[in-house]
Amino acid sequence: MNRCFQLLMFLFLIPIVGAGDLSAQSPGRDTKPAAKKPQANDEKIDFDRARELFRKKQSGGRLSADEEAYLTRALEARRKSQPGNAQGRDSRTLPPGERTGLKPLDEMTADDRYLEQDGGLYGQGKNEPPAKHREAALRELAKIRPLNAKGESAADGRIVLVSISMSNATQEFSRFKQVADRDPDKSARLTIVDCAQGGQAMAEWVKPDARPWEEAARRLERASVTPAQVQVAWIKLANKGPRGDLQAHGGKLQKDTQAVIQNAKSHFPNLRVAYLSSRIYGGYSGGSLNPEPFAYESAFPVRWLIQAQFDGAAELDYDASDKTAKAPLLLWGPYLWADGVTPRKTDRLVWKREDLGGDGTHPSESGRDKVAHLLLSFFKENELARSWFAGAGE
Repeated sequence: MNRCFQLLMFLFLIPIVGAGDLSAQSPGRDTKPAAKKPQANDEKIDFDRARELFRKKQSGGRLSADEEAYLTRALEARRKSQPGNAQGRDSRTLPPGERTGLKPLDEMTADDRYLEQDGGLYGQGKNEPPAKHREAALRELAKIRPLNAKGESAADGRIVLVSISMSNATQEFSRFKQVADRDPDKSARLTIVDCAQGGQAMAEWVKPDARPWEEAARRLERASVTPAQVQVAWIKLANKGPRGDLQAHGGKLQKDTQAVIQNAKSHFPNLRVAYLSSRIYGGYSGGSLNPEPFAYESAFPVRWLIQAQFDGAAELDYDASDKTAKAPLLLWGPYLWADGVTPRKTDRLVWKREDLGGDGTHPSESGRDKVAHLLLSFFKENELARSWFAGAGE
């Protein structure tokens, strides 16, 4: 196992249980371990520090010899603490390969079927929202304007875009931030904050007081903005190790994400619009984290959530007063999936083996660049995004 893949396993495939001495976290054992003489390497591991070191390294920063050693030690401690992490692949898992033969959702028609699901991002073969939902989106977008720290309209305020999701998303969105912050079309009032976190898929964000929300608040503070200034979010749907049929794992992903969306509205009271995306191609994966067809199928919970909202689901009400609305308005963000090396008809997107890292699941440098530019193009060019990205309130 190479060093890069080990680091990815540490931060992204294995859920973070918190800082502390992992030797004391063996469930089901009541007997105390035999006392031993403390060694230099037995000091407690601070996994918050380890994650920050990893983020520094991933963003191109240089680690000192001591920091490299600390990160390696944290990896080994986490590996020893999770003996049962590697699980068998689900019986539906496709063998690794450069294509699956599945048709991208945005290329499926109203007459096409995949497990009784028709085509189109929004259903019925349509890749644009229904007229009523589009009009509602335009109304919400018109409300986005620079806000001060208290969430009040201010000419010198900020519009904040955040990401919410797991390891793939933070790798992709952090690259997008680098590209977008250099783009001359980006609004001078727009602040982009990557709140997605390694190991923190939808299930880990479900509790309103879960650790990912605490970390998100810290990142906003470091960016000199407040939760009240967050008005736009990008949420990438995924859970770790999905199993079972589409209704089973897709239903859980839908339920978990609905809770995340509600939490986001609670934490960010001025959140107006959330753009949802499903996974990139997972067909090169030889593991159980998120192979095909599960990566492909993550698009359907996106559509189910949006459809539930424009069908009037009370749990996703965005049209109430600011104090009682339970969700932002939901829209598709960029659709990221293509069938491996088969070019997508709309834009010729492909996912080659070199676009994925050693585990076949996380994006490589070229994969991150692809998603970053898909995000940038979407926010700059899409009618239901460009108003706030390219200069709202200026």
